Amino acid sequence: MSIVIREGSLAEALQVMNSISEFSKPESLETLNLRLNNKKSLILIAEECGVLLGFKIGYAQDDDTFYSWLGGVNAEARGKGVAQLLLNEQQRWVKEAGYCWLTVKSQNQFAAMLRLLLRNGYWIEECEPYPNPLHNRLYFKKAL
Repeated sequence: MSIVIREGSLAEALQVMNSISEFSKPESLETLNLRLNNKKSLILIAEECGVLLGFKIGYAQDDDTFYSWLGGVNAEARGKGVAQLLLNEQQRWVKEAGYCWLTVKSQNQFAAMLRLLLRNGYWIEECEPYPNPLHNRLYFKKAL
């Protein structure tokens, strides 16, 4: 059995998102569609034997920059390399689509995500401080 990364739908991404406890702000198909707002976008789904494990949603910020907006992996699938597979496919697609930059925003509280980004050559471009340092927003960028 192997993990498959494929393009998917917002409904599938929402299904995975709803199974991940770290997402504190509930989303709906309507709020996701509003954010994408007809921008060029990519929705990736990770699955194994028909079971949805993870997702990654991103969209074009401008002609040169693609923003990796939302992503996550089910708790049961963590440690299997799912996030790395999703990131690899997103980077491949973004580069092939002609973008020069990939940007991501995360928070100190998501240490595994921060490690993944740093391991993959992203650099911290900016830090937006919050009263609780765990909520500091870190802005990452990578040249493709």
